[in-house]
Amino acid sequence: MAKQLARELINAGVHFGHGVSRWNPKMAPFIFAKRGNIHVIDVKKTLKGILIAKKLLAEIVSSGGDVVFVGTKRQAQKAVEAAATRCGMHFVSERWLGGMLTNFRTIRSRLQRLEQLETMEQDGTMESESKKQASRYKREMKKIRTNLDGVRKMTRLPAIIVAVDAKKEYLALREAAKLKIPTIGVLDTDSDPDTVDVAIPANDDSIRAIEIILNELADAVAIGKTMVSARQQEMTPRPPRRVRSRRPTTARADGSDAAAGAEEVAEGDESQPADEGLAPQEPQPQA
Repeated sequence: MAKQLARELINAGVHFGHGVSRWNPKMAPFIFAKRGNIHVIDVKKTLKGILIAKKLLAEIVSSGGDVVFVGTKRQAQKAVEAAATRCGMHFVSERWLGGMLTNFRTIRSRLQRLEQLETMEQDGTMESESKKQASRYKREMKKIRTNLDGVRKMTRLPAIIVAVDAKKEYLALREAAKLKIPTIGVLDTDSDPDTVDVAIPANDDSIRAIEIILNELADAVAIGKTMVSARQQEMTPRPPRRVRSRRPTTARADGSDAAAGAEEVAEGDESQPADEGLAPQEPQPQA
């Protein structure tokens, strides 16, 4: 499986880094060689980062945490939306608003405003306003939906963040570090690996490479969800088992149990007849 994944990543150009003059010296452990004026990323380190990230995601999701996929550059927008939709998690693909994590209460208030505007649009209240006011409402609704539509179902802070191009998504990573939220980042040779907890060195300008990496991470999230459902099934109480009666059977085909039961009753209580189902014995004549 790892060989096949490595082959797909190489065919997607995941190993092509930036120019030598643009590199970050902290990325030296993830660089395999230099070809011309371009750094070549070590694909083994890429696979290692993907495996560590998948294990971390599965553990966090299985414990009930949420994941937010962040990728606002053009090469990553569609891949981020597809991966998040596929595993049923949240995403930010247009713009990271400052304070989306540290000022989460305000973000929730804006989402409530979006629901209010959508209700006004459905019941016809917006159309009853003047054209100028209705245009303002529609513009406001479109703006909120563009920026926050991917996190409108997020009712609490996420447990982990996955960012594509850590250099561009520095605001999201900085807020996550302030709140001590673990982060996973797809890093090119010009990024700083210290800004994320789990680094996946890769070409963050290759659309195909980003899709492959995010699909692997989305599969890990799906596995974590199945682990949650399995735990819930184990915790659900089972119906009590039916206790079989310990009373002796009264009859069998050969009639052996009927006689044994009659003897036990006779020994336990001599004042009562042995068994109504047994034929009475005739008294013996006295000599």
